[in-house]
Amino acid sequence: MSLNKKEFESTINLNLKKRYSYFIKKIADYEEVWSLSNEKGWVTSEDEDGRIQLHFWPTEEHAAYCAIDKWEGTVPEAIELEDFIEAWIPGMKSDGVGVSIFYNNENSISVDVQKLKGDIEEELKNY
Repeated sequence: MSLNKKEFESTINLNLKKRYSYFIKKIADYEEVWSLSNEKGWVTSEDEDGRIQLHFWPTEEHAAYCAIDKWEGTVPEAIELEDFIEAWIPGMKSDGVGVSIFYNNENSISVDVQKLKGDIEEELKNY
């Protein structure tokens, strides 16, 4: 699914809570999650406690917007939502990896992987 320019511009600068809500609704609707990767793997950062975080976006366009600076040379890659729920979330939990949602080159929301899973499953009840 391609995102139109107006929707992109209206969502990239939403506050953290609204960006998170948009993320949950969009990934449930499109049944995919986006991240950035290159030959070295998926993009990561560290939270304020030094814990590794993986980054996820609701659309290819939002992910591509962040493929600059330290992530230059990375490309958006889709993850099927079912795979994300069944394999990625348990893997991140067991590895102690954090989750950064909808970075906009300024900030993102960090959430516990179990909360993320619960929020996705709750949204999927609407489908």
